[in-house]
Order: sequence, then C-alpha cells, then structure tokens
Amino acid sequence: MKNKLFGRRPRGFNHKIPHMSAMLLGSDNSVFVPPSINYAPDTVSNFGMMLNDQLGDCTCAAVYHSIQIWSLNAQGSMLTEPDNDVLSLYEQACGYSPADPSTDQGGVEQSVLSYLLNNGAPMSSGAPHKISAFYEVDPRNTKDVKQTIYECGVAYIGIDVPANIMPDDGMPPQLWQVVPNQEIIGGHAIALTGYNATGPFLISWGQKFQMTWDFFNQYTDEVYGIVDSEWIAKTGKTPCGMTLVQLEQMMQSMK
Repeated sequence: MKNKLFGRRPRGFNHKIPHMSAMLLGSDNSVFVPPSINYAPDTVSNFGMMLNDQLGDCTCAAVYHSIQIWSLNAQGSMLTEPDNDVLSLYEQACGYSPADPSTDQGGVEQSVLSYLLNNGAPMSSGAPHKISAFYEVDPRNTKDVKQTIYECGVAYIGIDVPANIMPDDGMPPQLWQVVPNQEIIGGHAIALTGYNATGPFLISWGQKFQMTWDFFNQYTDEVYGIVDSEWIAKTGKTPCGMTLVQLEQMMQSMK
C-alpha cells in the first residue's frame, strides 16, 4: 500500500487553543457517554481517497471525511466534495503548490483547524464550510475522547504510523493493533467516527477501519474536537454542555 501517503507534520503547541479540561471546569461532568457509538454506518463502504494516494494531504482529507459524517448524520445524506476542493484546502491551509512538487510537505493539524475557523473549507456550493470552534483533548483521557466523538460526531486526531499497518501491497488490516518493535514511518491525520470496547472506529484512505484502545494510547499524539453548527442544529449535541454562543466566544483569541 505504498501509494497511500501520510502528511501530518509535527504537532503545534498554540496556547490560545481551548483545552477540554478547562472547558469542563465548573461542570458536573455528568454527560452520558454511551458504551459504543458509530456515526459511519456499514451501509457506506467507500468514503473516497480525497487525493491521499497522490499527495500528503491527510490533514485536509480528514476534514472532508468529517464533513461527510456531519452531513450523513445531520441531513440523512452524505455530502462528498470533489477532489478539487480538497486540493484547494491543501493549497490554502498548507501552502501546497501544484506547480512545485517540493511543496507537498503535509500540514499541521492546528494550522488547518485555525484556517477552517477563520476561512472555511472550500465547497462546491460556493460558500466555504466554516467551523464554529475547536478544542484540544488529552489523548490519555479515554473518557474525554469518547465524549468528544459522541458530542461532536468526530474527533480529529494525529497519529504516528507504525510499519505494521502499512503492508507493501494491499490495504491495512481492518483492525489496527500494537505489534512490538515497529518503526515509525510517518505522521497521519484521521477522523474518528465512533468507538466500542475494542477501540475507536476511523476513516483513513477512504475506508473504514478500527484501532484498538492500546493502539490509540500508544500512537496518538494529538486529539481535537471540532464544533460544527449544522451538527448542533440537527442533533442538539454540544461539547461539555456549552452553548454555541459560548463556544464561539471562547475562540475570539484565535480569530
């Protein structure tokens, strides 16, 4: 599967980004988190490569996979944007230029999310898809990760990729597990779309997979909740019990 590319650059550390632990201060933190949830139903088998077999644009591909999940669950039909919109986001948010292959250097997740907040993802409808807010989640706190997926529809994460999930030919295994003594071969951005006792469900390279919680704990470097206003309007779910106005206000320093 060597034609499947990565593209997550080392994580950023922007102190202005809200953290879930701070958002929960003063809350009774009694949100019901179900033992399992799956926002990417088995009726959908192919979510599209989003150019991640040609470019290191996984940070942008994961954004459009998130839009698929939001639209599927909020509207009942999945909105899949054409590759030229994914390419446009990669150019605008990550500095890629098709005229200069050396600029295919991937992206920083925090920078991509900041771009979505201030400018939005290009959409074929014309109006860009802006997010209302985003926040950081401690990968070591499994409950917060589950709560983020449940309340936001997805969690936007970054992992270090061990060699065992990238066979020389064919797709990765359906279940990503920890195998000892594996070389790290890149960084990858992924949209988590659910979880159960085994671990999180995810979309990567256009397909659905699952990783074990052990795999998540060992290889996940960063986790973000993304606040989508349409998701809130249709589902009524907001992170940490906050209102949309409160969530937007906490992002003022990022604008």
